[in-house]
This record gives sequence, structure tokens and C-alpha cells, in this order.
Amino acid sequence: MEFNDQPVTTPARAAATVVLLRDADDGMEVFMVKRHGLSDVLGGACVFPGGKLDPADAAPDTLERLNTPLDHLHTALGEPELDAATAAGLFVAACRETFEEAGVLLAEGATALHVDAAQARAREGLSFSDVLAGLELRLDCGNVVPWMRWVTPRVPMMLNKRFDARFFLAAVPHDQQPQHDNHEATEGFWLKPRAALERYWAGEINLAPAQIMSLAELSRLRDVAGALAAAQARRPPVIQPEVFTHEKARAVAFPGDARHPVPERALPGPSCLVFRNERFEPVGGFEALFA
Repeated sequence: MEFNDQPVTTPARAAATVVLLRDADDGMEVFMVKRHGLSDVLGGACVFPGGKLDPADAAPDTLERLNTPLDHLHTALGEPELDAATAAGLFVAACRETFEEAGVLLAEGATALHVDAAQARAREGLSFSDVLAGLELRLDCGNVVPWMRWVTPRVPMMLNKRFDARFFLAAVPHDQQPQHDNHEATEGFWLKPRAALERYWAGEINLAPAQIMSLAELSRLRDVAGALAAAQARRPPVIQPEVFTHEKARAVAFPGDARHPVPERALPGPSCLVFRNERFEPVGGFEALFA
């Protein structure tokens, strides 16, 4: 893997990511997509659907298509420095990117038939807001739950851009089946969080630190209801990894680590990951992800 050693001086771009969840017979599963190998953002890596905030996401006509008051969304996001419209726009971005990248429509009463109709209208060039209005749908933002916030470090390592990404949790609607878009993503699959990490450890898939730590936390939760309740019970933690060198290897520290300026822990599990053996791993080995 080639790393970027150059600091990025431009501001981090606001972005939204949705971790789609479902309950299976033997535990909770998460939906991931594999980004196209030529993508300039984590090409070839497995990620959760997401992308950057567009100005239209916070436009008045778009915000009219929400089923939740803007002030409620503003409070739930836990970022009082933002105005209510921008905060709500991040929820819209989360829903829009989930529709575009995974074919899931997080709207009240939306079924697979609505998804088909919405995709057809989107192919005609209609905006996301116009698609929703034409189908008389309102985004179900009350069930899109803020979970955590990842800010790319100033020396991004795996990227040449910086993102301020809000991660949300959402249960996949019962009548919908996620599918990768076959454009930005070349594969899509459901996996239990621990199974995804086992595949990463075996070298079968690539993950970035944000996905590794997210999957490790999700592996501690038994079902979708428990995951959503846990997210709703806390203010979304902010994680801005700090890049450092550990025994001549690249490494990233998280809040609570001695090499991070924030002394309070934000996540369970290891406080840093070291890049060795062609992967990011805890100093204590695989099981340290779940300690």
C-alpha cells in the first residue's frame, strides 16, 4: 500500500455515511460495498455507503421532504455549532448516498417498487428532491441515527483529501434489498461485523481504520434494536486520528491514546492501529479489537 506523506491544507469536506443493519438468524449483519479500484477515495476498499454533502441536500425544497422537525435532527446530531438546515442536510446526504450507492430508499413507507420508480426517475436526470416529491415520499430521518464522526487527519495516509464524515446507523427497510451501484462500487455484501474483520485479517478485503474500528464496535452489539438504542443513548463521539510512527511502521492513534491530544477515550477496543503485515492491526493482535 502506498501512503500519502503530504499534509492536506484544504478544509475537511462534510460527508455522510450510513451503516445499514439487519438481523439474521445468528446475529446482526452490516452491508458493505467495495469501491471501484480506480476511485480516488479508498479505491478497492470495502466501505459503508456514503459521500460528501451537496448544497442541494440543505436546500429548502429538499428539507420539506423530511418527516422529522429540523430542530430535532439538529439536537440528535450533537453539533450545536452547525445551523439547523446544515445539520438536517447531513441526514439528507446520508439518505441520498444510501439510495445512490446501495439502492435503498430510507423514506416512510418506501418499498422495493418505490425504489424501482425512484431509480428510473433518477436516470432521467431528476434531482433527489424531485424524485421524492414525484413519489410523494418523505425521508424517514427519525430512524437514521447519528453514531459517530470521523475527521480525516491532516496527513491522511490513505487519501489525498480530508473528510468530516458523520456516520449514521439505519435498519434496512424490510421490503428492500441493498445492491451496489456497479459504478462507484463493484460489489456489495452482508457480513457479520466480526466476519468482515476476519476476512480483512486474512487479506481477503481491504479496510480503512474508520471501518475497522466501526466493525469492532458493532461486533459488541447483539441486534439492530440494541445498536440503534446504544447510538441514541450517547452524543456521537468525534474521532480525528493522529498519525505517528511505531517501531518504524505507520500508525494511527485515537482519542484516549497517549499519543493523541484528546485524553478521553471515544471508542472501545484498541487506542491505536499499526500498519504491518500489509494491514492495520492492534499491537495486541486480532483479539485486541474486541477486548
